[in-house]
Amino acid sequence: MGCCGSAEVRDPQWKPLEDRSCTDLPWFLLFTLFCVGMGAICGYTIVTGGASRLVFGYDSYGNTCGQRNEAIEGVKLSGLDHTDRKYVFFLDPCNIDIVQRKIKSMALCVSQCPTEEMKSYGDLRRFAMINGKTLISLLLKTNLPQSPLLLTLRCPALSFCSKALPVFNRCTPVDISCYSKFAEAVVTFVSDNTVLHRLIAGVVASKEIIVGLCLLALVLSMILMVIIRYISAVLVWILTFIVVLGSLGGTSVLWWLYIDHRLTMNETVASKDHMQALLVYAISATVFTVILLLLMLFMRKRVALTIALFHVAGKVFIHLPLLVLQPFCTFLALFLFWVYWILVLLFLGTTGIPEKNEETGLTEFRLSGPLQYLTWYHAVGLIWISEFILACQQMTVAGAVVTYYFTRDKNKLPLTPILSSVLRLMRYHLGTVAKGSFIITLVKIPRLILMYIYNQLKGKENACARCLLKACICCLWCLEKCLNYLNQNAYAATAINSTSFCTSARDAFVILVENALRVAAINTVGDFVLFLGKVLIVTCTAFAGVLALNYQRDYTEWVLPLIIVCLFAFLVAHCFLSIFEIVVDVLFLCFAIDTKYNDGTPGKEFYMDKALMVTYPLSYRLIISVNITTFNSSIKQIVKSSDSILFSAK
Repeated sequence: MGCCGSAEVRDPQWKPLEDRSCTDLPWFLLFTLFCVGMGAICGYTIVTGGASRLVFGYDSYGNTCGQRNEAIEGVKLSGLDHTDRKYVFFLDPCNIDIVQRKIKSMALCVSQCPTEEMKSYGDLRRFAMINGKTLISLLLKTNLPQSPLLLTLRCPALSFCSKALPVFNRCTPVDISCYSKFAEAVVTFVSDNTVLHRLIAGVVASKEIIVGLCLLALVLSMILMVIIRYISAVLVWILTFIVVLGSLGGTSVLWWLYIDHRLTMNETVASKDHMQALLVYAISATVFTVILLLLMLFMRKRVALTIALFHVAGKVFIHLPLLVLQPFCTFLALFLFWVYWILVLLFLGTTGIPEKNEETGLTEFRLSGPLQYLTWYHAVGLIWISEFILACQQMTVAGAVVTYYFTRDKNKLPLTPILSSVLRLMRYHLGTVAKGSFIITLVKIPRLILMYIYNQLKGKENACARCLLKACICCLWCLEKCLNYLNQNAYAATAINSTSFCTSARDAFVILVENALRVAAINTVGDFVLFLGKVLIVTCTAFAGVLALNYQRDYTEWVLPLIIVCLFAFLVAHCFLSIFEIVVDVLFLCFAIDTKYNDGTPGKEFYMDKALMVTYPLSYRLIISVNITTFNSSIKQIVKSSDSILFSAK
């Protein structure tokens, strides 16, 4: 048996198998049950009326607008028939506590929203008569039992009882001064309202330019994925030159400062301490420079391998153009799931047992008892299913790249390797993806909890606890990154051998450890090249934005549009180049497997591309060339023998 109870494969074939079997089936069943639980939460909110309360709205007494309601025990004005009153009207719509997620305004169900501003209580009374004087008229009578909140909620600021438009069955005030309060709370760095208004006006005036620049960033990212193989060598050697030059220059400056200080040294204790410190700095910089130069010397071939992998990755995108669509598919899946998750979370906010708030006199719905853990279950689902979707992307890309690498004749590739990889994933390997994503979830949840505790301790005196929390968060973050990298390679191993997650992770880990220096070179140099690619896309998009926004002479209006464009450009570049990074990592794993189990002899020919063959040791290349020459000579000898036999027969 292998790890985690999986069947151990002692002699992996390390080539794509045609006859596959389902992997990690128990984890697929567990994930399916978890998703059923997520659906059950949504069903519970719908059955108990939480969804309808969110969609149609409800008043401050627990009555859902547009429906006939049942009476709530202890609430006098509950159980009203609001069939004709389909809109929620807030007497003070701006009195909302966002931090505590509580609406302090009195909410009432009305048949229509106010069509004009109400400047007096007479206007409010006429509005009540139009909508049916059952409820609002009661609020205007003096003999109604008053709550402390009610005395202040009769349109306390009559300017807020303005003309309103029905939006999602809520009477939304037209007066923009109401929303400026929320904008001022969110945009805390703006101290002057006029600056905020000018920034927002700049975004509105430049919306066409912003859309055009976002499309430009999208096109540049797609182009860079293809041409990066041509510029990767230049970027790598420029990076190497800058690092070496910087280390040599810094060391030279430190030695120069030390010598200059020694020649002009005063006979004081402080001067001697300064000279001693400069000497330590100069020696440390010298040691660092020597180590760096030695690493550059010994790692030059591995840097060449990184360049070759980038070159081959560019070829992969040419042969598999549908890889470019992977970021769109993943983003669409994540977007749809996040929208569903947010809707169910909002449903949970209006689900539960109605309780009367003694302080405000309003009715609130709260989950109590075991039901309060539904929100935690829902939160775990957000992390696990999001990681599952990202893992499906990694498995799909890995399957397509594996098919490309282990196909000797690239002209005989399947018609749609991407679709074939998706079908293999859905048919055989969903359990493996569920298991890998669950492991990431187990690490991510404690990190998020510690981050929440760390933020709560800000401004407190216990600095030691905050320091320990920060260290734990950093360690968990590093562990998560390592597991992500190992999972990605485990998915590639599963795509090759159709083995379970644990077996694939073990086999991939052994291959990576055997090529530790190559892995280090690829992860350092390759990641920096991809980072430069992201910077290049953001810089080009920002430069185009400056040229496009040049007609606006008020330069303060440039800030927000450029920030929006640059953030979008970086997000798009990160999504596309992440796919490129996955392709490079999978190619390297295939290359390491190829060089371990094949040596170029007949029957063990290499699968690698010619660009990767250049980075292979010269002795093996000579063996390959000799084998090819011997093979050609044998073919010629056979042909000559056949000709002589035919001639004798004649």
